[in-house]
Amino acid sequence: MPGVVDVDVVVIGTGFGGLYALRKMRDELGLTVQSFDDADGVGGTWYWNRYPGARSDTEVNAYCYLSDKTLFEEWKWSERYPRQKEILAYLNHVADRYDLRRSIQFGTRVTKTAFNEETGRWEIETSKGDQYTAQFLIEGVGLLSSTNYPNFPGEEKFTGEIYHTARWPHEDVDVTGKRVGVIGTGSSGTQVIVELAPAASHLHVFQRTPQYCVPAQHGPLDPEKMQRIIDGFAAYRESVLTSITSFGFEESPVPAMSVSAEEREAVFEEAWRQGNGFRFMFAAFSDIGVDPDANAAATDFLKRKMAQIVKDPETLRILTPTDLWAKRPLCNDGYFETFNRDNVTLVDVKAHPIVEITEKGIRTEDAEYELDVIVYATGFDAVSGMYLKIDQTGRGGVTLQQKWHDRPRTTYGMMTAGFPNMFMIYGPMGPFTNQPPVHEWQVDWMAAAIKYVLDNDLGTIEPEVAFEDQWMGSCDEIAYATLFMKVNSWINGSNVVGKPVTNYFYMGGMGAYNELVGGAVTEGFPGFGFGKQLATA
Repeated sequence: MPGVVDVDVVVIGTGFGGLYALRKMRDELGLTVQSFDDADGVGGTWYWNRYPGARSDTEVNAYCYLSDKTLFEEWKWSERYPRQKEILAYLNHVADRYDLRRSIQFGTRVTKTAFNEETGRWEIETSKGDQYTAQFLIEGVGLLSSTNYPNFPGEEKFTGEIYHTARWPHEDVDVTGKRVGVIGTGSSGTQVIVELAPAASHLHVFQRTPQYCVPAQHGPLDPEKMQRIIDGFAAYRESVLTSITSFGFEESPVPAMSVSAEEREAVFEEAWRQGNGFRFMFAAFSDIGVDPDANAAATDFLKRKMAQIVKDPETLRILTPTDLWAKRPLCNDGYFETFNRDNVTLVDVKAHPIVEITEKGIRTEDAEYELDVIVYATGFDAVSGMYLKIDQTGRGGVTLQQKWHDRPRTTYGMMTAGFPNMFMIYGPMGPFTNQPPVHEWQVDWMAAAIKYVLDNDLGTIEPEVAFEDQWMGSCDEIAYATLFMKVNSWINGSNVVGKPVTNYFYMGGMGAYNELVGGAVTEGFPGFGFGKQLATA
């Protein structure tokens, strides 16, 4: 077709997953690949999330690529939890090291994808009006990339500045001497609050839901630890991909209530000293996320720590959670200490909701707060949001929006029935883990599936509906046995108005996922149909 560019693979996104997919498909499988990103550079979420305080809350020995020992050894990280600029520099280094930019179109958003059943190819349209076809489509659009922008009335009246943490300007935003309001206390919110408080003349924190937060215990990277990892690199990578969380630390096999109260306290103290929310939840004991008594023991400890830090009794009362600890575990140094500052005020918007944005600032049900800067730290339409922002059509003219109307449905978190040869990196119903090493693992699985299709001249691969139903049932059975489905959070979609509140993850751990899903490669992808069989069915 005139004006249409034909390639083997189209990749959407240039974050950790998208960059690896481009390299894997182009350089290892030898396919023609075109990648797209609506940003002007690589980095994915680390390109956009430039807010003050933005940094990884995963230790960097696991928050990086683990498929290439030479890359791991040559890149010298400076901090245990690197800031956004350092992570972005790393991803730019990766793009340059593997000469990936020549296959990427930046500043280009994929607006439409449609599967042509006659040709067996995907037809892709971009925001620039260009058209492509590809046999395979890989979407690395990001778990946390679709901005959840609040809809407060009156925003247009505000005479000051408004920013969202997920779309922070590239130029510096100076809040020195300004009155700042931050709405939201999730991962981004806690980081930006700690960073802005010393500069602002006054900082108002508008909190809807109190958070449990463990110190990061941030500091310089331990070179001896990194050398030990390099010396045993293959075993280390294997340990990451066969653990529950893929965070690179040793997870506990011990139930919390199987030891004495004194021993529990000592273990919690050591976990607090080590730092990191995921480490506290999974390395202290084995069942904090599934057993209410274990969870209560952990939250009682965390509440006692909060009470030791926060000086004002009323502020402490508002800051103290009353529910389970079953959101994504947060870690941040100095978060609770920030509320001891004279220039920081905590506003309880669960008790007194925000009514509107006014010319002068924010009005709640009981007061108006005059501000110069408003920061929305309201997070993301997570997991499924970015997929649904693209107009996507599979077999029979069924759109992804139609198929996922009640909830996202996938197999392995990587494919969805009725959408042949379309792969999702860390899509819905994928493992609830640290992401970069799992991105690599999933892309390796996709490469094996694509090679199987090409080697056997099968045309297409897609999950059978019954097999997808089976995967969904397995995911739900595991998820509803945990505590994560009992608390409102982005993990179950309850943070976005109108979004289906349901399970979005496989919560059996990466080790089980690795064994279960990885086996499909050697077994010839049972539960999947192929183009030729489907065409004659």
